[in-house]
This record gives sequence, C-alpha cells and structure tokens, in this order.
Amino acid sequence: MARFSVARNQLSGSLPPDLEVSLPNLIAFYVAKNRFSGPIPISLSNALRLEIFELSTNRFTGSIPTNLGRLRSLRTLNLHGNLLGSGGEEDMGFLSSLTNCSLLNDLLVSYNRLTGVLPNSRANLSTDLQDFQLWRNQIFGNIPSGIGNLKNLILLAMHHNFMTGKIPDSIGKLNKLQGLSLGNNDFSGEIPASIDNHTQLSILLLHKNNLQGIIPSTLKNCQRLSILHLGHNDLTGDMPKQIFSITTLRVLNLGANSLVGSLPTEVGNSKSLQLLNVSDNKLSGEIPKSLDNCHSLEYLLIEGNFFQGAFPSLRALKGMLQMDISRNNFSGQIPKYLEKLRHLQYLNLSYNDFEGKVPQEGIFKNASAISVVGNKKLCGGNPVLLLPECPSKDGKKQSQRLLKKQMIAILIGSVLRSVLPLFLLYYYCVRKSKKHPHPCSITHPLEEQLTKVSYGDLCKATNGFSSANLIGVGSYGYVYKGYLDYIMKIVAVKVLNLQRQGASTSFIVECKALRSIQHRNLLKVLTVCSSIDFKGDNFKALVFNYMANGNLEQWLHPSMDEQHQSKNLTLIQRLNIAVDVASALNYLYTCCEKPIVHCDLKPSNILLNDDMNALVGDFGLARFLSEATSNGSQNDTNSLGIRGTIGYVAPEYEMGSEVSTFGDIYSYGILLLEVFTGKKPTDEIFNGGLSLYQFAKLALPEQVLEIVDKNLLSIEVEGLNESQTHTNANSKLEKCLISTITVGVACSVISMKDRMDIEDAMVEMQRVRDLYLGVGINDTNN
Repeated sequence: MARFSVARNQLSGSLPPDLEVSLPNLIAFYVAKNRFSGPIPISLSNALRLEIFELSTNRFTGSIPTNLGRLRSLRTLNLHGNLLGSGGEEDMGFLSSLTNCSLLNDLLVSYNRLTGVLPNSRANLSTDLQDFQLWRNQIFGNIPSGIGNLKNLILLAMHHNFMTGKIPDSIGKLNKLQGLSLGNNDFSGEIPASIDNHTQLSILLLHKNNLQGIIPSTLKNCQRLSILHLGHNDLTGDMPKQIFSITTLRVLNLGANSLVGSLPTEVGNSKSLQLLNVSDNKLSGEIPKSLDNCHSLEYLLIEGNFFQGAFPSLRALKGMLQMDISRNNFSGQIPKYLEKLRHLQYLNLSYNDFEGKVPQEGIFKNASAISVVGNKKLCGGNPVLLLPECPSKDGKKQSQRLLKKQMIAILIGSVLRSVLPLFLLYYYCVRKSKKHPHPCSITHPLEEQLTKVSYGDLCKATNGFSSANLIGVGSYGYVYKGYLDYIMKIVAVKVLNLQRQGASTSFIVECKALRSIQHRNLLKVLTVCSSIDFKGDNFKALVFNYMANGNLEQWLHPSMDEQHQSKNLTLIQRLNIAVDVASALNYLYTCCEKPIVHCDLKPSNILLNDDMNALVGDFGLARFLSEATSNGSQNDTNSLGIRGTIGYVAPEYEMGSEVSTFGDIYSYGILLLEVFTGKKPTDEIFNGGLSLYQFAKLALPEQVLEIVDKNLLSIEVEGLNESQTHTNANSKLEKCLISTITVGVACSVISMKDRMDIEDAMVEMQRVRDLYLGVGINDTNN
C-alpha cells in the first residue's frame, strides 16, 4: 500500500510497533485529527519510501524518534497538536537526525511539550525547507545564527516559547520569507536592520518580547506586509511615517511601548488598514483628520496616551466596530457622528475632558457598550449612565419661551372653540357620503417607516421601465436599473407583479424584514413606492442601491453574453463571500428582535458591491421565527411553494416541517459547495440519485482538488511560484479547500439537527480565510 489515510475521524488506540512491516511500500501516512495516543513507533524509520507523515491533532506522547534521518525521501513531517516531549533537553535531538532528509519541505512540531534548546545542527536542515513551525512549546535559548542557511524558508513560526537573546541579523538572508512569528518569547536587543530584505514578507509578529530601540523606517521596503505586530515591547522614538506607505497593511499593532511624538498624517495613506492599535504609549498632539481616509478601519485603539484637542470627524469610517480613545486629553463635545456609526459595538471615551450633553442615539442607546466615566463636564445621555441633567443655558430666556407658549395656547384655544363645531359638521357630512375610502389612501403600517417615492419618479428613473433597463427577473417581479434625480444615485428598482399570487404579501414581508435589520452584508432598502400607475392600477416597488457587480449567479454561471467578460472569482473572493453570507445569517438569527429566516438563499440573491463584498437580498419569502413556529397554519406564506428554490430547499420542508433556521443553514451549505465546485445542485450529473452534497462528501478529503471549480484552480496555480506548485496534502491551497468543502457538507447534511451551527460555520470560514492569508499562524491580539 502506497497511501494510508484515516484522517478526521474519532479513532483511538496506539500505532502498531511494526507499522512498517504491515505497510512495506508506504509513501504517505495520514492519521490527523483523531484520538490516537502512545509513542511514535521507532521502527517507522524502516519505511524508507515514506514521503508524508501526518500525525497532527492527536494525543501522541513520548519523544520524537531520533532515527527519522533514515527517511531520505521525507518531504512532510507534521506532528502539530500532540503531547510530545519528555521534559528533558534531549527533546530537540530529533532535529539533528533530520539533517539527512534533504528533500524536507514542511516541518511542523508546534503545540507540543518539547523542551530544550535549538541545536546548531538546525541550520543544516534541508535547504528546500519552506514551512518550519515550533510554536507553543517550552523551547529556550537563542536562535542559531545559521538560520540564514534555510534560504527557501517561507514561514518561520516560533512564538509562545521561552527563547532569549537577540534576533540574529542572519535572519535577513531569508529573502523568500512571507511569515515570521517570534512573539511571546523573551527576545531582547533591537529589531534587526536586515529585516528590510524581506520584500516578500506578509506577516511580522514580534510582540510580547523585550525588544528595544526604534522601529526601523526601512520596514517600508516590506511592501507586501499585511500584519505588523510589535506590541508589548520597550520600543522608543517616533512612529516612522514610512510604514504608512505600505498599501497592503491591514493590521498595525504598536501598543504598550514607549513611543513618542504624534500620529503621522501619512496614516491616511493606509486605505486597507483594518486595525490600528497605538494604545499605552507616550504619543501626543491632535489626531490627524487624514485618519478619515482609512475607509476600511474597524478597530481604533489609541487609549492611554497624551492626545489632545477636539476629536476629529471620522464620518467616512462607517465600518467601525470598536473605538477606544480613553485615558487621553481630548476636549470639547462628544462628536455627534458617532451616533451614525451603525456597526459600532464598543465605544470607550472615559477619562478625557469632554463636556456637554451625551448623545442618545445609535450606540449611545446601549449603556453597556459605551463608557464615559472620568469626564466631569458631561451631562444627560442615557439615564443608566447616572449623569447629571444638563442645565438650561439661560433661565430668563426659558421663562420668556414659557410665556410665549402660554399665549399661543390661549390663542389656539380660542380658535378651536370657534372652528371645532364647523369641522365636526364637515367631517360628519364627508364620512356619510364616502362609504368606501379610495384604495390609494390605505397604507400598510409596515410601509410607514420607509420614505416613499412616487410612481412618476420611478418611471422617469427607469426610462418608462424600459426593457433596456431590465437587469433581473424574480419570482414576484422585475428589477430595473435607474437613476433617481433627487438623490443623484443609480438604483435598482424591484417592481412587484401584483397579478402574481403572493406578490402583495411578499412586498409586505420584505418591507417588514428590511425595516428591522441593519448589517453590512444585508441589502439595504432606500425607499418604497406604494401607489397607482398611470393606468390606475395598483403599483408597488422597492428601491435598493445598484450593485455594479451584479449577483453571485452571474459570476458562477455566466450567460453566453457574459462569458466573454472573464468573470472568474479568486479563492480569496470566494472565501470572503462565504464569510459575508454566514455573517449575515448569523446576524438574522441572533441579533434581531425576532429571528428572521430568509427562506430563499441562492446565488442569484447574493449581490456583490463595488468591493466584491457580498450582500444578501430578496427577503420576499422571509419569515419571522415566532410566526414561523406559531399555530402551524398553512397560509400563503407558509406553503411549500415559497420556501425556496429547487436544489436549495431543505429536505425537511418536503416532509411538511415548519420553517426554521436549519433550512437556511442547509441552503448555505449547498451555496458554499456550489461556490467552490462551480456546479449547481440541479446540474445534469445529479440526475441519477447523486446529489451535490453526496458528490462533495465522497471527495473528502483526498479527492477535493478533483471536484473544485477548474477556473478557481487555474487562477490560484497561476499565482504560485515554481516552488509552490506541488499540491501535496499540506499545501495551503488544498488545506483551505478541504476545510471549506467540509463546512459545506456539514451544513447540508440531511438530518437538520446534525447540521453545523451557522455561528460555527462563520467562525470556521473566517479561520480558513485567515489561514489562506497567513493570519492564522498566530493570534495577533495575544
């Protein structure tokens, strides 16, 4: 047998001591993610043809055999996530034997109990080594200077150990390095100047050490840097403005150092920045207004400094999630725009010198999400904050206003005594003459909270609902592209076909759902129209932001007219879409007053904005969970016909089950499998009893690359350099795809109670995306 794989099960027990006898021709051995225990058989070294040895995430104990050097064909050794190590310095002896494995590409012994120092022989490991991970062990001592010999190293992860000494300058010789993680150790000295040779570097994690000196401005040479974490050291000097010339920078964490000076105005150049943490330093001055240019910023952590002045208006940072500006010297009033940051979840303004009235809208409604303590001049706000009432500006003016109000009240009273009898007489006559009110005068209360637009406005915007402006056809109507003059915006107008049974109900349901939800991955309604057209017929429409990139269906399965446009989604785009949709569903289930079930999740209902972010739309079939489970009545909105689209409808609905979140999760699983395989659930190959779910499940884990969308693979392979094109089981691409297909299968199992929870699916897809981007090699907040 050349290949043995029982990965991802719940197998237990120990490996047989004569493993190589049972499997004499063994080339690849996969037992990852089980419950195996006991020692690694020493006789394994006799399997001389072995290339891949994958034992990660089990419970193996004891020492790593020191005779593995006999495996001259070994390419991958993955022992991550076990209990290996004896507690003695001999734990690291196996590294010396591996110097004979000249083909070794991947060496992962992270998350074990290995103790001891790194032997100098480590520098003589295979020069083909690309992935070297030793993190979360008990290793101490220095990094050998010979580390520079590993010239093809792409990832070096040694965080969470007890290592000391200086980071050697020879590390600069690793000019192919993309990820360097040395955080949570006890390194001292300065950040090596040679680090600027790492022009391929994407992740640099040196946090929680004892590093001193300045942050080298030459880091600007690392123009692919995505995550820079230098927090919790003893770094001094100014923040180098050159860092902000790195356009790919997403995470910058310099917190808990001794930096001085101001926040450079060049920070506005970091358009991709998502997290900025400069907390607990000695920075001063005012916050530059250019920070408002960081449109992607979600976390702003600048607490514990000496910043001063009025806090600037950052209205463009609409995606802000957390903002902590506490323990500074900010003054003036609390900026009103903070009320309008809809996604803001945490706001700390405490221990500054703010004054005046505390706002009461937006996040300020939730007293547990904000802190304003230590600002002695604040008043009003949410009563839970226990702040004093705001005093009147001028007692004399207030009394004058009161007098005027009294005079006006007397005048109105006199007029009413004269007019009211006439009004009552008129009302009686009119009511008696009108037995039935005009249908146009009836407004459903669900529509009242949305600003309305006239039929004439929409007719003009869409050029008379011209077929040239038609961009989509749905179950209950048509979607047109238009331009609304009064808001100066291109919009999408969804016109309901009221001749279709259920269309009016769909309109009401969608209004009700959309008025109560606010999330970045849910399509927002701009306005509604409930009126009469020029023929005197009832007319109903909803107006949304126009999505220039169309819907997901058009990207996955372009029509003949669209195929020439090269609509191919990259892996990161598909992962982002998967995360976006899961985030939207998780919000609908957990953050709404009444959980909302979408009931028609499919690619054509996933819209893509200018940044290729996914927004879930079309809530015409949505159900509020309390309604979906009450009485069990079979009305129009509870019939089987509107519970979704064939191929995406959960199997329990066919058995008459009530609407539930499990149904959406099933649809999400099918959607996920479609996004990554490129196959519709109604594809011709699924006519013979085989389903998309079974098709994907049968491919796990070893044949996943065979079922993945070939367009996706071609894009990703083109982006790899020559040394990365091999597709073994440990390649980053294959790992991501296996994990993704696993989530899709787990969400679309037949038994609804066995389906993965949507929050777990969201977290797992975020992890997969981080793994692909390289973020997953360490927690950047630790």
